Amino acid sequence: MPAEVQTRTAADDQAASWIARLGTRTIALATIQEFAKWREDPANAEAYRRAEQLWSRTGELADDPDIQAALAQAQGRRPRRFSVKQIATGSLTTALAASLAAGAFFWQIRDTYATEVGEQRSLQLADGSRVRLDTASKIRVRFTDGERRIELAEGQAFFEVAHNPARPFVVMTTNASVTAVGTVFEVRRVGSETRVVLVSGAVDVAQAATPSAPQRLLPNQQTAIKAGKAKVSAVNADTATSWTTGELTFVDTPLAEAVAEVNRYLAAPIILDAPAAANTPINGVFRSGDRTAFVSAAAHLFNLKAIREADGKVRLVSSRNNAQG
Repeated sequence: MPAEVQTRTAADDQAASWIARLGTRTIALATIQEFAKWREDPANAEAYRRAEQLWSRTGELADDPDIQAALAQAQGRRPRRFSVKQIATGSLTTALAASLAAGAFFWQIRDTYATEVGEQRSLQLADGSRVRLDTASKIRVRFTDGERRIELAEGQAFFEVAHNPARPFVVMTTNASVTAVGTVFEVRRVGSETRVVLVSGAVDVAQAATPSAPQRLLPNQQTAIKAGKAKVSAVNADTATSWTTGELTFVDTPLAEAVAEVNRYLAAPIILDAPAAANTPINGVFRSGDRTAFVSAAAHLFNLKAIREADGKVRLVSSRNNAQG
């Protein structure tokens, strides 16, 4: 038996399996929680670190017997030699195989991650950075040896960036780019607008449509970019990013705006059919996805009546208008 197989541990095989499972296009929250619990064991964490290092050795990947054995066991196959063509069929190694075929000996990842309505998802990228995707969001990841690039295609994401000045971490939207090194921040797409909130560190925000110099944000600042214009303002970063803990925090937020935010997490949304209350501010903290609590509070605070419709939606109307009808 080859020496490599004899020295492998159960943790090594489990780590290889986790790399394959976490490399798929969609991952259930239960899977992420299971992975986090597994990685709490120091031996497992070290095995996962070794596995990530092996994956990063792109030039040696096709011929590495240790990887061959780990993949074979994780995927329920007998150990055998993989060709570049065969590797290309794996969900995790598509980008690696392309690099090998082109003769490019550098680490490159290209993958897409997305969430459904009401779903959130936590990811750890290959460089150690962490991403939390909000409801109905999508990112595309492209890492090379010189740059870490994320495209936010839809929705909102929260980034905790691993420090590496030699490989800038750049988040792109259709009208802006955000460059950070060792920074915590969020980026959100709202129609044609890009919003950036900085929690800690510093980011440089550049507009795609203008050649002007990037704008440096400081902690507890946000910028909103739309139609070639950027507006910087102060913000409570903890409040703005409370969604990352499963909460929606409203501070003097117009009711119509709060309803729109709550609806982002609902398959059957709330319809605000009370024009007089639309601009009235609401304050409070609600669990994301908890429609019942929000509807109950809004109805009580603003003298509204909640009407459940046949398709599952809830309509908020003025109690006075309803009584007159």
